[in-house]
Amino acid sequence: MKILLTNDDGIYSKGIEVLHKHLGKDNEVIVVAPETEQSAVGHAITLTDPLLVKSVDRNGSFFGHAVKGTPADCVKLAINELVEQRPDLVVSGINLGANVGINVIYSGTVSAATEGAILGVPSIAISIDTFRDPDFEPAARFARLLANQVNKYGLPPHTSLNVNVPAIPESEIKGVRVTRQGVTRFVESFDRRVDPRENVYYWQCGSTPPLQEDDDTDACALAKDYISITPIHHDLTNYDFLRSLRSWSFTDNSE
Repeated sequence: MKILLTNDDGIYSKGIEVLHKHLGKDNEVIVVAPETEQSAVGHAITLTDPLLVKSVDRNGSFFGHAVKGTPADCVKLAINELVEQRPDLVVSGINLGANVGINVIYSGTVSAATEGAILGVPSIAISIDTFRDPDFEPAARFARLLANQVNKYGLPPHTSLNVNVPAIPESEIKGVRVTRQGVTRFVESFDRRVDPRENVYYWQCGSTPPLQEDDDTDACALAKDYISITPIHHDLTNYDFLRSLRSWSFTDNSE
């Protein structure tokens, strides 16, 4: 299987290196990833600047292509220009920090997988639920297993898989749950500061409130030490509301 590997933490991150090691055991892996960290850029693409590409070596040998652009840029450029043969699978990760609930919208990791799905390639995004002292090995091993499952069974058109792995010893992971995307969100606050020239600036901070979601959501599964797999797609239509909205009158009779 030919796998396109990307991320939003950048081509020099540890997560993509470990993922490359495991996926490369029985697959051909091509790395096209951002040159620098692109966390929380969502599905942004670059239109007004050139996409600079350079070769990157790691551990004394060629590792992949670094792109001065976003994760979605990397997938577009790879599939259209840099990869000779169309990949069978796009894998994005391993991301530092969970991508569950509303965070899925902001995530560059998830957006890279979504871009793969838009371009007709089965895609997986994988994240680990920590920012400190990460052990990427369990997530990488699961990614390899899941990649083989996707290759065997396929995915529906326009669908990608969003995977989140608990940051606990592999022996303590309780199993795998297929989930829906929840609505958990980071509640922002802004720390107001003043620089030495008396200019006011703000530093975004905040916290995640206590979890109050059903058992079938991504955040709940992760909190209970399960690997969460959520099938997602880029059709944002609210079908439940569609019929009701069509009954509205859009004629201005006020005059």
